[in-house]
Amino acid sequence: MKKIRVFSWNVNGIRAAYKKGLLDWLKETGPDILCVQETKAQKEQLPEELLMVTGYRTYFASAERKGYSGVGLYTREEPKSVRHGFGIERFDLEGRALIADYGFLTLFNIYFPNGKASKERLRFKMDFYDAFLEYANRLKQEGKNIIICGDVNTAHKEIDLARPKENETVSGFLPEERAWIDRFIASGFVDTFREFNSEPGQYTWWDLKTRARERNIGWRIDYFFVSDDFMKKVTSSYILPDVMGSDHCPIGIDIELLSNFEQAAF
Repeated sequence: MKKIRVFSWNVNGIRAAYKKGLLDWLKETGPDILCVQETKAQKEQLPEELLMVTGYRTYFASAERKGYSGVGLYTREEPKSVRHGFGIERFDLEGRALIADYGFLTLFNIYFPNGKASKERLRFKMDFYDAFLEYANRLKQEGKNIIICGDVNTAHKEIDLARPKENETVSGFLPEERAWIDRFIASGFVDTFREFNSEPGQYTWWDLKTRARERNIGWRIDYFFVSDDFMKKVTSSYILPDVMGSDHCPIGIDIELLSNFEQAAF
């Protein structure tokens, strides 16, 4: 039996998070995999310390536009391959996805778009959702075990945000966005956190300007989803609200691998 710990964190600028102790936290907690989103940097803009972390291999996908979007992967074991995006140019140019193939397992690290800026960006977000789901479903049909983590930028149900009524017409809690999560789950994916915790007041993002974190007026928009067959290997799924350094907090899952085949990847 081997236990694997995976963390995900929207760091809201990896260089800013680095200055606030990101690497100290990574070394202290020592996950097997850390997925970060909203890095806001090209790889060449990163300090050497963020690229060469003892015990980890690092991968980054950056947006064409500087200071925008971006995701990163820190992994103790080298994946068989790491793909940048879905192969659709208008999405891949924003550097929103890394897809790591570990053989028996495929890990998606995704920073899903925010739809608040305009109707066009909401449409872009919904199109991105659909492109992602088509890709994930294709892998699932091939028999892949799948983990999806990152900032989904939508609270699924009323329990997932502090003020649902006031936000019914705001992107991030629109009926069509929530319906897409319903469709995604119906396709055979599980919201791991809600398998272990059904309590309200569990959030992963708080507005900085209004100091909402101090009052816990937040949204749960960061998730770990897994393909339904893989859920039996997930032993815990949790939020780490006391970890500072971003307007989001980290989330994590623990996994138990039983077979030699599974363990060989790690």
